[in-house]
Amino acid sequence: MTFLTYFLNGLQAGSIYALIALGYTMVYGIVKLINFAHGDVMMVGAYVALFSLTKFNLPLWATVLVTMLFTAVLGVVIERFAYKPLRKSARISALITAIGVSLLLQNLVMLIFSPNPIPFPDPLKAAPVFEIGGLKVSTLTVGTIVAAFILMAILTLFITKTRMGKAMRAVSEDTGAAILMGINVNTTISVTFAIGSALASFAAILYVLAYPQIQPYMGSMPGLKAFVAAVLGGIGIIPGAMVGGMVLGIAESLTKGYISSQFSDAVVFGILILVLLFKPSGLFGRNIREKV
Repeated sequence: MTFLTYFLNGLQAGSIYALIALGYTMVYGIVKLINFAHGDVMMVGAYVALFSLTKFNLPLWATVLVTMLFTAVLGVVIERFAYKPLRKSARISALITAIGVSLLLQNLVMLIFSPNPIPFPDPLKAAPVFEIGGLKVSTLTVGTIVAAFILMAILTLFITKTRMGKAMRAVSEDTGAAILMGINVNTTISVTFAIGSALASFAAILYVLAYPQIQPYMGSMPGLKAFVAAVLGGIGIIPGAMVGGMVLGIAESLTKGYISSQFSDAVVFGILILVLLFKPSGLFGRNIREKV
């Protein structure tokens, strides 16, 4: 395999990490909470997609819409019943709750389905293969990269141009001032969770199309890597999540190609350690002094 092949594979994986990381960074930007159940929302999305494809025989586009809608509602429910009561609590309480929600989702899926891996169907098996400079690239690889950039552009326009997007930015900057301006903070936070969860389920479909097997713990590692991507780009900063995901995916792919696949996870978490040591605010973040 050539460098370009590893690079494209890295962009594909990085696009998935970036879509998941957007959920982390949006939620943190609004409520300063790390939602460690986010990877398991992705996992639930994968099971919903499987059920939609196999039980209802929905086409892929309809499966995507149903899955995103389901996980958007799930995200709102999690925020309303698990996180909302803890907004003014210590961060450690919110962290423990997030871990509890993660374990709850994993165990519910095991009870409903099975702890055993389940194969995921391949609706793109008949899709054409592109040839770029003599290099054959699958439709999935191209589609994953293109979809990630399109969703990133749509999200950016939503945040900067729409009324709700401006409300999100206002709540992120100063919740108290936003309330005085008449912004419904509860609705804004719920919409943030809904969008982040929907993006995670979209990433889940891309992930299981690339690695066609699902199981209750499948969201843990992609979720952690997406968290690293969010920290790398600057958690709370939307373009940073995209860049962080891409950088992480490429680094992981090149490690697998030129060193060893056994070291790929070590490189990912090594990047996290380096970022925390030398630039804790991330690539696009700024250090902000707070008065004590």
